[in-house]
Amino acid sequence: MFTNLLLADELNRTPPKTQAALLEAMQEKTVSYAGVTHELPRPFFVLATQNPLEQAGTYPLPEAQLDRFLLHVRVDYPSEAEERDIIEQTTGAKSAQVPQVMRGEDVLALQARVREVHLGADLLDWITRLVRASRPLPGALPEIQQFVKWGAGPRAGQSLVLAAKARALLHGRFAATREDVVALAAPVLRHRLLLSFAAEAEQKSADDVVGVLLRGVPFAG
Repeated sequence: MFTNLLLADELNRTPPKTQAALLEAMQEKTVSYAGVTHELPRPFFVLATQNPLEQAGTYPLPEAQLDRFLLHVRVDYPSEAEERDIIEQTTGAKSAQVPQVMRGEDVLALQARVREVHLGADLLDWITRLVRASRPLPGALPEIQQFVKWGAGPRAGQSLVLAAKARALLHGRFAATREDVVALAAPVLRHRLLLSFAAEAEQKSADDVVGVLLRGVPFAG
């Protein structure tokens, strides 16, 4: 745990006790052992993969832990050119060189700069309404009431704002736009939506639900 970047491969193979420890690390940035709480180094963030196929020997990730991940990125098969490069680079004798490109202090400074990126009141209102519209409450969109068992919480709105600001900064802009929100709506929301049996029966995915939200919640900007 005591590292800046923690890579957890096939996280859904870890037992619940390990997942609980990881939840504390991600939320509190601490590790508790034998009655003593230890601070984790800063910056600290987690990259994790899940095995999407096998069910034997896996443990479903708790919703509370999933909510701590900023993004859920779907990784599809590589392109032909990418796959050729993978095969070539991993079957030869040449060893990879990994140069340092950034220090921890640089990452912390960039994280602070992201929070300074402008996001207008119209975008903030829209993000708030998108998140609230994901909940199957009275008056919700018909598809949400049909396909969603449990919607996204306030952490989803926080994550969507910060992700949109970060994307704007990566594109050389100091103001987030509607396009930033649209581009990141699915990665931010797809792991925070609990779908109903009706969605499974009709083969509806979380991304389908996000599309319903983007089409059904108007942007007034």
